[in-house]
Amino acid sequence: MTVAATILKPTLLAATSRTWIDGEKIPATGGCIVAINHISHIDPLLSAHFVYDHGRLPRYLAKSGLFSNKALGGFLTSAGQIPVERLSRNAIGAYDAAVRAIGEGECIVIYPEGTLTRDPDLWPMKGKTGAARIALATGCPVIPVGQWGAQEVLPPYTKRPHLLPRKNIVMKAGDPVRLDDLAAQPASAEATTEATDRIMAAITAIVADLRGSTAPAVRYDPRATGVREIGNPAEDPHPRSRNPRNPRKRPGR
Repeated sequence: MTVAATILKPTLLAATSRTWIDGEKIPATGGCIVAINHISHIDPLLSAHFVYDHGRLPRYLAKSGLFSNKALGGFLTSAGQIPVERLSRNAIGAYDAAVRAIGEGECIVIYPEGTLTRDPDLWPMKGKTGAARIALATGCPVIPVGQWGAQEVLPPYTKRPHLLPRKNIVMKAGDPVRLDDLAAQPASAEATTEATDRIMAAITAIVADLRGSTAPAVRYDPRATGVREIGNPAEDPHPRSRNPRNPRKRPGR
């Protein structure tokens, strides 16, 4: 991962300006999770820059398809990244690997939404339970991070970056999400759901602060609205005509 940082950092420095806020809240040592909202395919590069600038070498849970490319897959594997087979029973292997990494004192970066947000205004959407499950199993701190600006460099599901004029990327870390009361309880779906909600609420609050606006009262839920959970949602051949904020209402009502 040190080699990757050496290669990528000059490129990022040339293409963007950065505002890093409270990155010192990422623990200097020991296993931890950094949980970040997901708004662009370049997020992993930028968040790696943020975490690396604050003294940690990040490891990621990355979608397994990236590992099928011989060159990229070899690079990801050598950098210690963890493949995830999304929407599959095999995802348990990624969970086990992440728990082991936390036990070995690693800093794991997770996008709890599991994919680029489907929210029409790019607010954090409903989260998956992976980060919460890992945190409750290990007792490690979860540091919420909100970001804004990456979508201006590379909008979701586009391939051509907008490098000029130079864009500013803002990332802000928050205090650890309080999960100790849930970790003390017997493992349950209810505890995991509550932990996930707390993590997403913490991330959303930071994003709202960065954007200077109020987040929706209800987080977008792709399952409730019939939007595909992985891949480009615009390519969904059979989208349900539902209001993204209220699945019981059709758009315009």
